[in-house]
Amino acid sequence: MLKVQEIRELIKLVDQSSIDEFSYEYEGSKIKMKKHGAAKSVVEHVQPAASAPAPQPAPVVQEAPKPEPKMEAAAVQEVKQEEVQDTSNLHKIVSPMVGTFYQSSSPEADAYVKTGSKVSKDSIVCIVEAMKLFNEIEAEVNGEIVEVLVKDGQLVEYGQPLFLVKPE
Repeated sequence: MLKVQEIRELIKLVDQSSIDEFSYEYEGSKIKMKKHGAAKSVVEHVQPAASAPAPQPAPVVQEAPKPEPKMEAAAVQEVKQEEVQDTSNLHKIVSPMVGTFYQSSSPEADAYVKTGSKVSKDSIVCIVEAMKLFNEIEAEVNGEIVEVLVKDGQLVEYGQPLFLVKPE
């Protein structure tokens, strides 16, 4: 049987992906998740069949909260224009693979880099874990980290920008 944390990670991965439905069966246990319009996740757990059939628990349905607009459209447009202007001269360090982003070598260790950190071409800036292999990602340029674009433990895609660097 999957642990609660593993189920939460599955829900997170399905939510971040483009798939609408996911099902998993193992040794009589079954998990089924669906996304429809309002971002709902349905998780069902079916016990293995015993000598007498047990009553099935009702599926758990979680609705994602609807985001509330925090800025007016004009303010959002200004922010987007500033971002485009700011990033035009910056180098993007991108993920070379699909995996999980880690900002440090272990949960207790300090982050390799943070906003304002100076880096050289061969400086390690993060780790991307894929299939239990921890891949150290290098800065590729000399400069200063302007922005960290992903959170620790976040799933990243191939080519997804991880950092913005102001080259020297």
